[in-house]
Amino acid sequence: GRGRGREREREREREREDMKQADAHTQLLESSELKETKSYRWSSVIAPFLFPALGGLLYGYDIGATSSASLSLESSSLSGTNWYDLSSLQIGLVESGSLYGALIGSLLAFTLADFLGRRRELISAAAFYILGAGLQAGASSFVFLLTGRLVYGLGIGMAMHGAPMYIAETCPEEIRGTLVSMKEGLIVLGMLLGYLTGYLTVDTVGGWRITYGVGAPIAVVVAVGMWWLPSSPRWLLLRACKGKADMKVSQEKAMAALRRLRGKEIEEHAISSQVEETLQSLQSVHDEASFLEIFEGSSLKALIIGGGLVLFQQITGQPSVLYYAASIFQSAGFSAASDATRVSVILGFFKLLMTLFAVWKVDKLGRRPLLIGGVSGLICALFLLALYYAFAQGASALAVVALLLYVGSYQVSFGPISWLMVSEIFPLRTRGRALSIAVLLNFASNAVVTFAFSPLKELLGTAGTFLMFGIIGVVALLFVIFKVPETKGLSLEEIEAKLSA
Repeated sequence: GRGRGREREREREREREDMKQADAHTQLLESSELKETKSYRWSSVIAPFLFPALGGLLYGYDIGATSSASLSLESSSLSGTNWYDLSSLQIGLVESGSLYGALIGSLLAFTLADFLGRRRELISAAAFYILGAGLQAGASSFVFLLTGRLVYGLGIGMAMHGAPMYIAETCPEEIRGTLVSMKEGLIVLGMLLGYLTGYLTVDTVGGWRITYGVGAPIAVVVAVGMWWLPSSPRWLLLRACKGKADMKVSQEKAMAALRRLRGKEIEEHAISSQVEETLQSLQSVHDEASFLEIFEGSSLKALIIGGGLVLFQQITGQPSVLYYAASIFQSAGFSAASDATRVSVILGFFKLLMTLFAVWKVDKLGRRPLLIGGVSGLICALFLLALYYAFAQGASALAVVALLLYVGSYQVSFGPISWLMVSEIFPLRTRGRALSIAVLLNFASNAVVTFAFSPLKELLGTAGTFLMFGIIGVVALLFVIFKVPETKGLSLEEIEAKLSA
């Protein structure tokens, strides 16, 4: 009887242990679910994304606005000036003036970005946007107009450096890909807004002043929004690790910034844990990274990946293919092709739709699948365009399909993913300067492709030029397959560790 009693007691003890383990497991699951649901609130994510991304929208707006403004400027009846008789060189300077300003802005970002921080850099970019838009809208001479174009470009260079950094460093890693890619969506939305504004004002005397002036109030919204937002927590901690700020004060500021960025309902231990994780990744940072350090170790590996992506983004023909959009639509018999601004609006809508598709899928499929699939489609489109101009100019439908395939493929691959990867992969210690180099390379290669297109077309012919871009596309695809890592779902610290391995 005693033996059976002891056995029953042991069984009851085992049952109690099993119940304890079950309760502990349940609590763990509930804690995990709570952590997942409380890691951020969407309502708190919108502002830290939207205000920096509007800096990208103003870049896209300039592209769209200039396409119609240049037509208005050349018209004796619509320019509203007595200096409308611009040479082809002067028109070229107007169209590319902001690009030269962006190159200078990129150099400024290289020098000042880590000192200013992401927030103040974007406020500075907004100030350049406001001043540049005002100079353009009120230009009394070609020199003033060109000055305005250059000043506006300074804003582009700094915004395209600061915006992806701020978004990547402040948003939750679960949706980082979606948000940074959505920034590209706002660039395309800006293009569309520029095309629409140009379309509405192209028949108005002095309409180009209105078109350029619209950028100013949007830039005011950026400035006010960034003034209200907190600094990047990672930048605050980086400054402390470099001995340029008090560590305790910086930790408190970083935690306060994270509370604002994640929402008041987020638990305090989650905030403390994230600050501690970032600090651990910065333990080796004691002073300012030297210029040569960018070209060493994991920084060099990241620079090859990021630089390669933004370079191939341009030298696969992106600035040039759209040059033929109007003639391709016209050959297909579309009435909209009689008006270049309407064609631009059509393509703007299509680019926006394809960008939204990339935004929807980037954190589900990952970066590499979109890059590989998109670049493959881009290559097919370039070879089809080469075939069309070489042998099949009667088959206008082929050209339209190829053009749409190119635009769609670009917008799900190089368009958003290049900027996303560039914002993710650089080590925090060298991120500011390394990203400046990537942005500078992007604008420089854009300028080279834009100005080399006409000589290349004359040397190789239209078909030969598109064939050359297609071959470069094949090289780009091999680069993506063998060099570009997957970063989906990884924190910036985990990406840095992955590249250091």
